Amino acid sequence: MKKYCKDIALFVGGALFGSAGIKLLSSKDAKKVYTHATAAALRVKESVMTTVNTVQENAADILASAQDINQARTAQEEAVEDTAAETQG
Repeated sequence: MKKYCKDIALFVGGALFGSAGIKLLSSKDAKKVYTHATAAALRVKESVMTTVNTVQENAADILASAQDINQARTAQEEAVEDTAAETQG
């Protein structure tokens, strides 16, 4: 019987606490806090996206330069091979 009363008391306490929590979360002050937090999150997102775009642009530039270097190196190696073949032949 004692356990049964304890369970009921916990249920009632939880229901009251939940009701108070819902009222608190839906108050005007809480909505103001949510709005400010969301605005801050959007500012952070914009900052992060700007940084990501800069990094992507730099990576594209690095990749293009690396490809140019490899093409020049391949052309130079082919020129050396052609010169060596002409010398031997």
